[in-house]
Amino acid sequence: MRGSTVQQVPMLSTLTPDDLVPADHPLRRIKVIVDRALDELSPVFDDMYAAPGRASVPPERLLKGCLLIALYSIRSERQFCEQLHYNFLFKCFLGHGCGDGGVDPTTFTKIATAS
Repeated sequence: MRGSTVQQVPMLSTLTPDDLVPADHPLRRIKVIVDRALDELSPVFDDMYAAPGRASVPPERLLKGCLLIALYSIRSERQFCEQLHYNFLFKCFLGHGCGDGGVDPTTFTKIATAS
């Protein structure tokens, strides 16, 4: 019997990007170091952002994104944001879930011009 190419979309999945990345991947060790450094910077970030208003993209995620761009020689923020939709290694490093969307590429541009 010939199989069908039509696939049923799962209603509920407990799979996370963390489950898909090998435990011994070198980026996992880097993530621990980066998370520790960003935890120390968290009070500084709190002081930089206003309490009222619309929630922003966490600066920790943007800095981790810049690190991934440098480590993997990604040509542009736009290309990184595109890869973030399907690259589970990047999602794991940033703490995204499987269904989480990426970041708009213009967010990186706004950071660069604000400095």
